[in-house]
Amino acid sequence: MSLDIAPSFLYMLLMAIKRIGILTAGGDCPGLNAAIRAVCRAASDRYGMKIIGIANGFRGLISEDAKVLKPEDFSGILTRGGTILGSSREKPFGSDDKDEVASEKVSAIMDTYSNLKLDCLVALGGNGTNTTCSKLAREGLNVIGLPKTIDNDIVGTDRTFGFHSALSIATEAIDRLHSTAQSHSRVIVIELMGHKAGWLALYAGVAGGGDVILIPEIPYDINVIASHLEKRAKSGKTFSIVVAAEGAMSITEMQMDKKDRKKYRLENGPSAAYRIAAEINAKTGMETRATVLGYMQRGGIPSASDRVLATSLGTAAADLLANGRFGRMVALIGNDIGSVELTVPEGKVKNVPANHYMIDTARAVGTCMGV
Repeated sequence: MSLDIAPSFLYMLLMAIKRIGILTAGGDCPGLNAAIRAVCRAASDRYGMKIIGIANGFRGLISEDAKVLKPEDFSGILTRGGTILGSSREKPFGSDDKDEVASEKVSAIMDTYSNLKLDCLVALGGNGTNTTCSKLAREGLNVIGLPKTIDNDIVGTDRTFGFHSALSIATEAIDRLHSTAQSHSRVIVIELMGHKAGWLALYAGVAGGGDVILIPEIPYDINVIASHLEKRAKSGKTFSIVVAAEGAMSITEMQMDKKDRKKYRLENGPSAAYRIAAEINAKTGMETRATVLGYMQRGGIPSASDRVLATSLGTAAADLLANGRFGRMVALIGNDIGSVELTVPEGKVKNVPANHYMIDTARAVGTCMGV
């Protein structure tokens, strides 16, 4: 055997990595199909691997709901939203299950992996998915993760695919709200996704010229917000746009324990936008409306940027497969595509740092951050 053979092919010849499983888990986002296409085409065309598509995330892995994917299955899907494999929020190691139930699910996954004769599992997902991947790796499975989420909150990668598409959708929504807020001289609070991390609200707020941006990392003082809005009104600006992440909370809420906070939220509106709108109205008397963008942020075709990132991450995952580098998550690191160990994102959330330049950027153009 010649030593000039590329390491990837040498590894495949020695270890016979021929069958891989692929699944998508957690919430959908733009770019999933682009990533599936990239993994499958590179693994199949470049490395001669057989692809086993697993339906509905880890639920399909538990129930052995899988089929061989042929080239026609992953052709022509680059621009499609959603995922051809389906998804679910099944968490085999989840705390919601009793220990014996979780153990049975993990055991079922191990059996499916063996029955399908997989050499590796490729999983596309967010924090929960990559955490599950890390745990499965410790159980002895060969696993590779891909980071997707519109929240951009996965530790180990500078950006996740899905974020740019959602940012474009959210920014357009803010642009549209400006005209109606101005027409009716109202304050409009728009709620964007972002339960624990405010990347989407921060970037969309800056891109859309939000007058107030509220993110989970910076608990807000309603008095500061009221003062800012009243100052705008006195200067002749008859409307304002407040951009809030769904996980935004007041300083008062932050000081509550989980039980009291849950009770408070149940009594004061269905979501953050409605609570904040009610607070603004009570403090200022200004006519205030709430808009929740919701699942619109996750649907539709991926942006060009997300197509490129998803494709780059997908082909990089195939290279990891060919080289036998398991237990890793592909990642955008600076301007390069690389990978990190799955233990890096496991159980973590990438929050917006207090000293992040975008926070200073927002404040520099006169945006109130709630404190």
